[in-house]
Amino acid sequence: MAPRRPIVVQPPSPSGGRRVRVDGEILGLAHGLRDLVEFLRRAGLEIEPEDLADSPLIDWKGVGADRWEIESQA
Repeated sequence: MAPRRPIVVQPPSPSGGRRVRVDGEILGLAHGLRDLVEFLRRAGLEIEPEDLADSPLIDWKGVGADRWEIESQA
């Protein structure tokens, strides 16, 4: 069994996107699931896009996998 590496996806930033960390290291600012998959692949973690939202390996902060921008206040 492969060791679990903590993956944290921060809430959307005011400028858009979500900061992604693995083992405390910032991998980058993802603007969607495609970016997240690529960051994780580069870190040696293969997770299928359809499995991201429900993966026990990912700690989604603030909101889930379907939100990448802050909702505007009307």
